[in-house]
Parts: sequence; structure tokens; C-alpha cells
Amino acid sequence: MEHHRTRPPHNGTRRPAPGAPLPAQARGERRPAAPRRPPPPVVQTLRRFPNPRLTGLGGGLFCAGLMFTLGFLVSLLFGSSLTVYGVLFVPVSVLTAVWMRRGDLLTAPIIVPIAFAAGLVPVADSSGGTSGRLMGLFTALATQAGWLYAGTLAAGVIALVRRIRLVRHRSR
Repeated sequence: MEHHRTRPPHNGTRRPAPGAPLPAQARGERRPAAPRRPPPPVVQTLRRFPNPRLTGLGGGLFCAGLMFTLGFLVSLLFGSSLTVYGVLFVPVSVLTAVWMRRGDLLTAPIIVPIAFAAGLVPVADSSGGTSGRLMGLFTALATQAGWLYAGTLAAGVIALVRRIRLVRHRSR
């Protein structure tokens, strides 16, 4: 009949003999920590801003809703200027990537281009009914691809850097 071990195997560390002094770490003592410097003023200012954490769905709704609203405002205030819309898209994509929850980080570069297209609906040329609106939407997507790529790249880089920092933090 086999006898299974009930204790884990010995890993090479030994307990000190009874009455022997314990090492500093076992007594709960720590090495003196280096004095912390206060963060720079820019970091202190940024920490005062709200720091929401959006899920994948929440990030998609936030980004698409904000881009649709900005598209509507651009069409009212700037006469459907696609350049203004593209310039506003980049900070929205950065905010979306920064505010995503850690577990949903990799959805940010997927959400952002969809929101760009959703926000183009009120901005794109809409003469000629449904087919004219679709043609204006496709034309706007083709001509504003630089802004689309810039925002998507910014969201992707931010998400990737945050993910790498998360993995390194977990490995420590």
C-alpha cells in the first residue's frame, strides 16, 4: 500500500534552533527605506482629476457617444469640418485608452475606430438621401484616414504600455 506525503517536500530552508536569534526579516524589521521625494507638480495636478475605470462596453459607449456628440457639434459650429473632427478624435481616443479598466485594456484600439465611424455620421456630407449619406461617410473615412490611424495608434500604444507595466508589476 502506498503512503502519500502529507507535508510538502523540504525546500532547503531551515528553521533556526530554539533560542537562536531570528534574522531581521523574520523579526518584522525592515531595512530603512530611502526618503520619498514628492512627485512633480504636473503629476500632482493630474492626480486631482477624476480617474474612472471603464469596462470594454462602457469604454465603447463613452467613446462612441462622445464622438457622435462632438460630430454633431462640429457640424453645427464649424460647418462639418472633418479636420476639426479629426483633431478632436485624438484626445478622445487617448482618454478612452487611459480610462479603460486593466482587464479590458486591449479593447481600446478596437473601440476607437468604431467610435470614429459612428461620429462621422453627422459630419459627413449627406446630400442625396441614403446613398448620398453612405457615399459621404465612405469618402470621409477615406480622406480622414490619417486622423483615424493617429487616434488608433495613440490608443494602442497607451494600452500596450499600460499592459506591459501591469504584467511587470504582477511578476514582481
